Amino acid sequence: MPPLLPRPATSLFLRLLALGIAAFSSRLPAAEPPIAPRGPVVLLWPNGAPGSEGKTAPEKIDEKTGYVSNVHQPSITVFLPPAGKSSGAAVLVIPGGGHRFLCVGHEGYNVAEWLTEHGIAAFVLKHRLAREEGSTYKIEVESLADTERAMRLIRSRAAEWGVDPARVGAMGFSAGGELVALIGMRPGDGSPDAADSIDRLSARPAFQAMIYPGQSGKIIPDKNSPPAFLACGFKDRTDISEGLAEVYLRFKRVGVPAELHIFSDAGHGFGLRASTPPPAGDWPLRLREWMTARGFLPRS
Repeated sequence: MPPLLPRPATSLFLRLLALGIAAFSSRLPAAEPPIAPRGPVVLLWPNGAPGSEGKTAPEKIDEKTGYVSNVHQPSITVFLPPAGKSSGAAVLVIPGGGHRFLCVGHEGYNVAEWLTEHGIAAFVLKHRLAREEGSTYKIEVESLADTERAMRLIRSRAAEWGVDPARVGAMGFSAGGELVALIGMRPGDGSPDAADSIDRLSARPAFQAMIYPGQSGKIIPDKNSPPAFLACGFKDRTDISEGLAEVYLRFKRVGVPAELHIFSDAGHGFGLRASTPPPAGDWPLRLREWMTARGFLPRS
């Protein structure tokens, strides 16, 4: 049987195919090496997290991506601004990963480093994962409990970490954005009679930042919701890009200040990477401007 294409045409076809693959690859987020966290790791429950009794297996870290899974001892990694540069504001940073793993690099440590460079204390949360294979955890039980506990823990050590308890916010990416939405929709009041003094404090964020959050249809703010910073990519899934536009309108309808950015050339998972060009790559600057306008950062 004769070849389908003459040899020169076949060679040209293969070269064009290779160029097409390279061009497509160039539009994908660039892989970046795992980042070692800076700062201490603080367990949310030093004596063991409720609901994780008997689970002693260590965390897993993917050597190529740095993604974290198999979390049974939830924690925060502490990032503090340089001496003399602190603004007093703080953010709990919750990486995404579909509740199967945690993208602690471009949605965690990178973000925390940027925040501290701009005078904002940051705390990267490793929470228990509800959709990991074999998991017994639930999003609105253990994952939510970890998020609320992290907020309370930050406030309990506010003086030590140079943080104003009234200016502690929460930021989440994708699945992490779901958790931010959950604590933003709850009163978060502590229990005044709790044996653990940490549990007496509020878990409600002073402000919330949701970056391409999942489950946007379930985000239903009320007039008491914290002010919100919202961002996503035009090329993201419809339920996220169009969904977040609807979430913005829900905030507007109940009179809660919100700001929405939809970046035309971005898709899902852009986070904070050296490979993400402006304007999507500059979303932290827009966040800082918004925090300043809302009074969470000083005007300077």
